[in-house]
Parts: sequence; structure tokens; C-alpha cells
Amino acid sequence: MASRTLIPGVVIAAFALLTGLALADVGYFGIFEPHFRSWGGAQVLADLTILALLSCLWMVQDSRTSGLSAWPFVVLTFAAGSFGILLYLFVRARRSPSGAVAAA
Repeated sequence: MASRTLIPGVVIAAFALLTGLALADVGYFGIFEPHFRSWGGAQVLADLTILALLSCLWMVQDSRTSGLSAWPFVVLTFAAGSFGILLYLFVRARRSPSGAVAAA
């Protein structure tokens, strides 16, 4: 595996393990429940939502130059959070001949 995909691959694997443990412990909706208990939790949820939306906008814009369709990854981001963004970066790095990340 090329070094440019090694780090995203390791991050995806580690995050998948953490997500699996969280899902086994509290379930899908249980992951979100603590964010509705306090204003601090609501702030974190809002912050992550804004970050996901901005990442989706970047993926759509970047897909025009990379030749990779962003829409499956945008849908995955709305359903599974960071997995969509991480997988987009991973697939994009594997498809890019030079591995360079273009500025959006």
C-alpha cells in the first residue's frame, strides 16, 4: 500500500473500531443522545455538523478537478459522519497518480 494511503487507511480502521465499540455499547441513536443533554453537547454537535457540511462542499468542489464523484461520499457523510470524508480522501489518494492534494 502506498504511503499516501497508509495514514488515511489506519485512521479509517481505528475510527471504525471506535465506532463499532460505541455502536455495540449505546446503539446508533445513543451516540447522539449525550449531545442533547447540555448546551455544551449541543455546541459540539452543531460544530461537527458545520464541519461535515463544509467538508461536503469541499468534496463536491474538489471532485470537479479530481474526476471522482463526490455524491456517494456526501451521502455517506450524512449517514455515518467522518467515514464519508475519510473514504473520499482515501479513494482520491489511491486514484491520483501523483498523490498530490489540490487546493480547493
